[in-house]
Amino acid sequence: MRERHAGGRPSVTDAHSFADDAPLAATRARQWGSWLSIAVGTVLALIGAVLGIGGTWLAILGGSPYYLLVGLAMIAAGVLLIRGRMTGGWLYLAIVLLSMAWAWWEVGANAWAQVPRVIAPVVLLFAVIVAMATLSLRRERWRFALAGGALALVLTTVNFWAAAAGAPNPVLSELPAAGTRGMGDPSGQQVGADWPAYGGTYSARRYSPLTQINADNVGKLERAWTIHTGDLPSSPQIRNTYGAENTPLKVGDSLYLCTPKNILIALDPASGKQRWRYDPKVPDTAIPYTAACRGVVYYAVPGMAADQPCATRVIEGTLDARLIAVDARSGRLCADFGVNGQVDAKIGMGKVPDGFVSINSPPTLVRGVLVTGHQVLDGQDRWAPSGVIQGFDARTGQLRWAWDMMHPQWNGAPPQGQEWARGTPNMWTIASGDEQLGLVYLPMGNAAADYYSSLRRPQENQFATSLVALDVTTGKPRWRFQAVRNDVWDYDFGAQATLVDYKGAPALVLPSKQGDIYVLDRRTGRPLTPVGEIRAPRGGVEPAQRAATQPVSLWHSLRKPDLTERDMWGMSPIDQMVCRIQFRRASYKGFFTPPESDRYSIEYPGYNGGTDWGGIAVDPVRGVIVANYNDMPNYVRLVPRAKADKLGWAPRDQARGEIGGAEGAGDPQANTPYAINVNAGWRLPFTGMLCKQPPYGGIRAIDMATGKTIWDRAFGEARTNGPFGMPSMLPITIGTPNNGGAVVTASGLVFVAAATDNLIRAIDLRTGKTVWKDVLPGGGQATPMVYETNGKQYLVIYAGGHHFMQTPVSDEVVAYALPS
Repeated sequence: MRERHAGGRPSVTDAHSFADDAPLAATRARQWGSWLSIAVGTVLALIGAVLGIGGTWLAILGGSPYYLLVGLAMIAAGVLLIRGRMTGGWLYLAIVLLSMAWAWWEVGANAWAQVPRVIAPVVLLFAVIVAMATLSLRRERWRFALAGGALALVLTTVNFWAAAAGAPNPVLSELPAAGTRGMGDPSGQQVGADWPAYGGTYSARRYSPLTQINADNVGKLERAWTIHTGDLPSSPQIRNTYGAENTPLKVGDSLYLCTPKNILIALDPASGKQRWRYDPKVPDTAIPYTAACRGVVYYAVPGMAADQPCATRVIEGTLDARLIAVDARSGRLCADFGVNGQVDAKIGMGKVPDGFVSINSPPTLVRGVLVTGHQVLDGQDRWAPSGVIQGFDARTGQLRWAWDMMHPQWNGAPPQGQEWARGTPNMWTIASGDEQLGLVYLPMGNAAADYYSSLRRPQENQFATSLVALDVTTGKPRWRFQAVRNDVWDYDFGAQATLVDYKGAPALVLPSKQGDIYVLDRRTGRPLTPVGEIRAPRGGVEPAQRAATQPVSLWHSLRKPDLTERDMWGMSPIDQMVCRIQFRRASYKGFFTPPESDRYSIEYPGYNGGTDWGGIAVDPVRGVIVANYNDMPNYVRLVPRAKADKLGWAPRDQARGEIGGAEGAGDPQANTPYAINVNAGWRLPFTGMLCKQPPYGGIRAIDMATGKTIWDRAFGEARTNGPFGMPSMLPITIGTPNNGGAVVTASGLVFVAAATDNLIRAIDLRTGKTVWKDVLPGGGQATPMVYETNGKQYLVIYAGGHHFMQTPVSDEVVAYALPS
């Protein structure tokens, strides 16, 4: 029996149980709790109401009933706490424990997938425990509360430790032994002390035979020099367009690079000291989505004496679609190239509004011919400027040939009064080249208006989203390999094909945005690895246009399984529930789901991955492919023309006039029945978080002989990512979006930046583990390069940042080396 005072209130020495709320509740007027329990209970009830309403909607759509049930339970727990009932706290504890059990049932040993299911409920649990303490008069109530909080923390820690420990081992097979296979380079170039082309050579292997920096000493790398290019945005509007993407070249005693607005700079490779600088004065109005210059071309003119002007020259394409050649020693314009060192690549294209045509990738040089495509501003107009491919004489700048797929009989400029066919597929990215075969390999994009196909012509359907081998002598196609039929997903080829030897055959490795990797005979285009067909979903706004089947690689794919509702994510149960509702409301029939206009559709993979312009790296000696890739969906909807007109969605030159902007977000697709709205990455509007659970990017090593995965790891830390755009600063690997490629060395190291964490890292090729990293001054959305000078090996990256990847803009080039 308890000793009680007259009013029924227990004495302070009463053995009052922490769980017994009756004595205290009896003294409360109308049985209200403490001010804290009322506040916490109100929060619980409000959250419960949101979950209950959203959960009802989700359940009606056929989704998980968890949110409805938990919402109702949280409303009950909140009301009990408001009324001063400690049972409300115990009910909420039961909700948390059941949520943990449900998380394990739904996603298993996946720590990141458990975050929205567990973290926010546990954080709220600490507030509930404190509120429960205020409902007790026992002296030990705060000790009990502290113990309860500690127990909750331990339980949560153990939960996530078990989830992380239970994840599968990412190392799947052994690294192939080094050999002598694949050492010949059909480009005729050599990598070692020099790095003479964007991809190392025009074979695009991104491989260096240097071994001075290795796994044993890479931890000692330090900054050898840094330089500021001086090319920074001139206004906040222009800041939203910058993305350097540049990989420098090193030839002889100089390093050559270009800045986002095409300023050419030559540096001393040992010190970074500037040797010369040439500014082509590209206007801001020429910037398309991104101010970027991925690289330049170095050319030694055969037969010219070394002391003659422009005997060696550096050539670049510009944002306003000029080709510019300067003397590699002085930076002065080459008078024998075009008109005073310049050629206008837009001649013959007809009307070209500012920013609609740009050359942001370096031309490919094969047998003295500069082969260049150009980026055509996406999503603007079905009859945008032509995607014609042109071959220019590297010495004179004269047009040798042009390939217009709609006018294959034209060998040079269009006849008087005519122009290149408008709206044709373009090559906005980088070609690779075979000097021996005289072929250049063009990764082709799509016809103008990526997401609507009914107006396309047969020739466009034939060559779009294809790798086309062009004879560099004639400019005529030798063969083509198409990866997508009648593409309405913006799955254009973004990466260079990499030239290799495959089981004794001259081959190329071709990665794609949809994640498939193909190996083709580079003489004929015949697949050397299995290619299959899958049944593709029909429907959308053009059901008759959709192919019944689509090709896929049966040899290797970076693509993950189709999405399910369980893959939806967020920082809390509420935003995860919102993503689940969006998933259930959208059209999603798996890979190749066609876009619709009456509702959103899910495109997975999205247009930024698998593999984009960063390409792959290949160790030809070990026979290993290294591929960093993206793993994100897009949330897509076609917008009828009348509605798009009311929203003011018009081509840039006609209405808005602004520079830059996110590709696909409200693009008008003029002269088609539909505009397009693409939520790239599928982000929530209020938190900015992605709807799909991590990882959003990975890096993988693949045995080229078998197509089997050697290791596969999430790529990118969470340090600069977080809700509402706030960096979390957590040095935890989550797998972030990434753009830019990797370099592999003979010493067994992979150097790569690319991710949104602003880090450059060295990865052990054998295990996939990071063995060194450094924080860059800006985003590392560029491919690094490796060279040697004066017996010392250097690693260099242009840390320019990128607006699309939301990384800091910088004008710094950073070089690393071992201590002297």
